[in-house]
Amino acid sequence: MPMSSSEGKDWIRERIAVLAVERPVTVLDIGPGVGTYAKLLAGLPVGRVTGIEIYEPYVHTYRLREYYDEIILGDARTLAFPEADVVILGDVAEHMTEDEALGLWAKARAAAARAVYLSIPVVHYPQDEIEGNPHEVHVVDDWNHERVLKAFEGIGESWTGTEVGVYECLTA
Repeated sequence: MPMSSSEGKDWIRERIAVLAVERPVTVLDIGPGVGTYAKLLAGLPVGRVTGIEIYEPYVHTYRLREYYDEIILGDARTLAFPEADVVILGDVAEHMTEDEALGLWAKARAAAARAVYLSIPVVHYPQDEIEGNPHEVHVVDDWNHERVLKAFEGIGESWTGTEVGVYECLTA
């Protein structure tokens, strides 16, 4: 849904804060929904936050241009990514096939100068269309922590809650 569980969000914020100690970071947020990560990172040394949103009504409904320096409309699976220190795949991988999710992960790793963060439900979590958005359907609704660790290459640190796991892949 455009809003996701709060589980793991603080962990991602803390990890990005550590990266930003050396110098401000730029962030690419894939699937910003209601703008969770732009709001979460407010107050940190973040130089620029760009969002890629597939569903144009969310840009207006959730006033994403107020929270992001740039919003790019389109499908992250097919768009070229702008340069960024950090790429966040915040609750988007479950909305596509496993092969598509792994392709997006590889693309994010190639684009991120410093780190990629993945947030994904790690329990059975079916979801249908929401607010008329067909992209809200959970195509793969049975990820779990072990499956994520096996499937997504390069994961180092992670944190899991009762519903969501968050994962870090340092790229530099």
